Amino acid sequence: MATFISHSAEATVTLGEAWAQELAPGSVIGITGDLGAGKTQLVKGLARGLGVTDRVQSPTFGLVNEYRGGRLPLAHIDLYRLETTAQIAAAGLEEFWLHPAGLVAIEWAERWFTPHSPSLALPGRYREVIFEHVAEHERLIHYRDFHENAGA
Repeated sequence: MATFISHSAEATVTLGEAWAQELAPGSVIGITGDLGAGKTQLVKGLARGLGVTDRVQSPTFGLVNEYRGGRLPLAHIDLYRLETTAQIAAAGLEEFWLHPAGLVAIEWAERWFTPHSPSLALPGRYREVIFEHVAEHERLIHYRDFHENAGA
């Protein structure tokens, strides 16, 4: 597992921007971390790196925001209000997991799935991201990739 140390919201956005340049179409990014950890800042960076010009905000109440107009489409999912996999399935979100178009970023991904105890198969390209709050302006961002048929 790799770790990035972020000292600001802008550093987190810049990390997301860099990732958008390297991630392949069909990638799913599962993001976990406490409220205010920087999850949405990372997604803002993904959007910026894809060339999305729309304002990016967390879709807490709408569950999904889709952004087009960049190099790839970006689906931004927020599972904060959903507590079980049954609620997630009832919301119709599995399609984003099973057949991702462009990039898919899922905040509170641990409510749906963790690579360590899978309740459903990993997508072909999955990046697990864990935010750890260290200090007021410092976050550790741990991440690792899982690829189809490659394990951890």
